[in-house]
Amino acid sequence: MEERAAESAAIRRRWITLGEVLAVIAVAISALTLWTNWSERSDSKAVQNADAQRASAHATTLVLMVANTGKQTLALKPASAEQTVQSQKILFPSSLGTVPAETAGEPRLEAVWFEHALEKARKVAHLPDNSRGDERLPVVVVTRFLVNGEPHEDIALYDIGYTISGRFLSGHSVALRGLSLVSKVKSGDAQAKLDARWREMFPSK
Repeated sequence: MEERAAESAAIRRRWITLGEVLAVIAVAISALTLWTNWSERSDSKAVQNADAQRASAHATTLVLMVANTGKQTLALKPASAEQTVQSQKILFPSSLGTVPAETAGEPRLEAVWFEHALEKARKVAHLPDNSRGDERLPVVVVTRFLVNGEPHEDIALYDIGYTISGRFLSGHSVALRGLSLVSKVKSGDAQAKLDARWREMFPSK
C-alpha cells in the first residue's frame, strides 16, 4: 500500500511539473507573439517615417528648369509642382562687375542683366566673336520658395547656356539657350565657388 501511495504521489508530481512546464511554454509563446507584433508595428512605423522623411526632403530640394526659352529671357520654374517660387537673387562672377539681379514671383534670367559685361570679359579673354557651340556662364541662384505654406531657401550654382554672335556695326548679340544645375552651395562660400568656376571657364591670359 505504501509503495502504491508513493507511486501515485510521484505520478501526481510529474503531472504538476508537466503542467508547470506547459504553462511556462504558453507564457513564452504569448510573450513572443506580443514581441513579434510590436516589432512588426515598429518596423512598419519606421518605414513610414523614413518614407515621410524622404518625401519631405524631396519636396524641399529645389531644382530649377526652363519653362520657356527666349533669345533674351529664360522663364524658370521648379521641377516639383509642390514648390512655389517667391523671389530670387542671381549672383554673377565678381570679374564681371555686375550687381546681383533680383526677381519677385516671376523666376527668370535675362540677358540684359549681364550681356555687356560678358562681351567685355570675352574680349579681354581673347575669345571668338561667334560661338562654336553653346557657351556657359556660371551664376549662383538664391531662391526663396514655399512648400505647403512653409518657407525654404535654396542656394545653387548653375550654368547659363548661351550663344554669342558678332555684328560689325551693332556689336554682339547674346541669345540664351538653357540652364544646367552644377551643385548646391552654402551661403558663406557661394560667391567664392562661383568665382572659381568662372576662372576655370575664363582663365587669365
